[in-house]
Amino acid sequence: MFAVIKSGGRQYKVTVGDKLEVNRLPHEDGKQIEIGEVLLVSDADTALVGAPFVEGAKVLATVVGQKRGEKLIVFKYKSKKRYRHRRGHRQELTVLSIDDIISKGKSLVSGEEPKAETKAAPAKAKTKAKKETAPAEEVKSETQTAVAEQPVEEKKPRRRSSKKTQESSTEE
Repeated sequence: MFAVIKSGGRQYKVTVGDKLEVNRLPHEDGKQIEIGEVLLVSDADTALVGAPFVEGAKVLATVVGQKRGEKLIVFKYKSKKRYRHRRGHRQELTVLSIDDIISKGKSLVSGEEPKAETKAAPAKAKTKAKKETAPAEEVKSETQTAVAEQPVEEKKPRRRSSKKTQESSTEE
């Protein structure tokens, strides 16, 4: 059994247990992610081809780490023009470990529904964030009143004083 997924504009054929290097993804190490752009799912008996994606299919993968690819040399050259530019490039990559392939709500590995991750920790973080915002609002209101009480000073012009500017200022 395998699946063909799309990530970062490229297509990859994956099976469970594969290690895959894709363009840099904004996820933390050790986090499990879902890849919903599945183009094809094939089991021993059937093959589902999407148009463009297979509905209800996803691939679960764990982020193993971030790394950089091999160094590539980009050499630009124009003959008879003394034009030579040598540049190096290393692509930023994310290493993924494929955990499971899910089709029609069931895992192709175990035949059961996938286990949902518990997200209790972010809920606690939200309540703490609300408590922290209240004192910040009080500090803002105190600083706004302090700024309002200070007298406003006129700014001097930034240009040099000349006879014309002195005459115009004395007339006013």
